[in-house]
Amino acid sequence: MSWFGLVMVLLTLAVVVLRYGFDLGWVAMQETVMYLHACVFMLGASYTFSVDKHVRVDVFYSKMSANRQHWVNLCGGIFLLIPVCLFIFIASWEYVIAAWQTMERSNEAGGLPLVYALKTLILLFSGLMLLQGLADVLRHAIAIGQREAR
Repeated sequence: MSWFGLVMVLLTLAVVVLRYGFDLGWVAMQETVMYLHACVFMLGASYTFSVDKHVRVDVFYSKMSANRQHWVNLCGGIFLLIPVCLFIFIASWEYVIAAWQTMERSNEAGGLPLVYALKTLILLFSGLMLLQGLADVLRHAIAIGQREAR
């Protein structure tokens, strides 16, 4: 994903230089930046979660004991993350399937013919986050079980 970020920055620079320096522009190039942006965030979210670098408001969390943090993470995974990921996956299924059935393309002249692939990122995002959420719930449940066994 970090390589996608680099390519995205370079393409954005090229779009700006071409537009304002040479009065040229290609919709496909602009849409490529959008597709890369979607990939970075939708596919990078589960990795970011796996290494515990996601955004968190930890006004109270940072002051909690390790055991309480495990409980917060366990409950958050069970009651928030997993249900939301399941909802996103189920709610977007028909939307993505319809895009694939019509091989949905960009509405813009000169745009990319890959809208169906872009929409597929929704299912990949929710599926990967669900898997990572299940792994996280299991990890915290094991940590709580080990602490209580002592």
